[in-house]
Amino acid sequence: MHLATPFSEKLDLVLKALSMSRGRLAADLGVDKSLVGRWASGAVTPSAHNLENLTRLVAQRRIGFTMLDWDRNLEGLAQVFGVEPAAARAPVQPANGAGQDGLPLPGMDMVRMLTERRGATYEGFWRSTRPSIAMPGEIFHDYGMIRRGPDGLLRFKMGGSGLLFDGWLMPVEGQVFAILFDTVGQTPVFLVFNGVSLHKAVQLDGLILAAALNAARTPSAYPVVLERIGDLTGDHETDDERCVELLKLDTAATEDTAPEAMRKHLIRDIGPAAAAAGTGELFLLSTWATSLSKGLSSGGHLQG
Repeated sequence: MHLATPFSEKLDLVLKALSMSRGRLAADLGVDKSLVGRWASGAVTPSAHNLENLTRLVAQRRIGFTMLDWDRNLEGLAQVFGVEPAAARAPVQPANGAGQDGLPLPGMDMVRMLTERRGATYEGFWRSTRPSIAMPGEIFHDYGMIRRGPDGLLRFKMGGSGLLFDGWLMPVEGQVFAILFDTVGQTPVFLVFNGVSLHKAVQLDGLILAAALNAARTPSAYPVVLERIGDLTGDHETDDERCVELLKLDTAATEDTAPEAMRKHLIRDIGPAAAAAGTGELFLLSTWATSLSKGLSSGGHLQG
């Protein structure tokens, strides 16, 4: 494929030219719509088998379309579908060091520098443990992967129970910040974790700010803990397959996966009464004093 244009942009152009939604594409291909969402977000590219089926489907609507057409640049592909090349032109790159995938935020050059130095600390397969807003008292897990992308940033994807969130993890000044988006509804989720100083992070403790999955989509903040459950192999296809399998796991926490100490950490007493009684903080905080974030030294002998 043409290396100057990501497959995600080509797929977006094809879907628009055919007036086809991602959901319809997933149904016609017989794949989960979350997989199409990952293609569209650039998180993964289709396997050879799926690309062949996708090409065959497109050829049914655009006679003469072949696998070779995916190798065209964006303007060449636009001409195949008879749309104006100008409409297919890639968007202007944002300033402040933001990459092709977006994030028009100040300070991205610093984030890339820190990721270059410390990104390997956080790469791996992870399981989150968090309380449910929609089901008070219940604890759930999400599963996913953190891996450095071609833009130099850490790509972060987590999900479960049919939901997938995809975005970026950014180390900054001792903390780790994340911005994730629901790949179907594009709803943002923000996370802040206490980082680690050692070579390999094994657990991260922090807070989530998101719209709850209830009818009112209530703005909510609640604790979350990430636990490393595996390391990357370095082979992208193998790691992508492992991530897909993790996303199929049961998200309901058990006594083994969320013991009582973890539950007390996640569902805690806060507010004026708790602060006055000394049983909790006035606000929902993730302080260093009580943080569960921890890492391992390069030899695995030191933990902290």
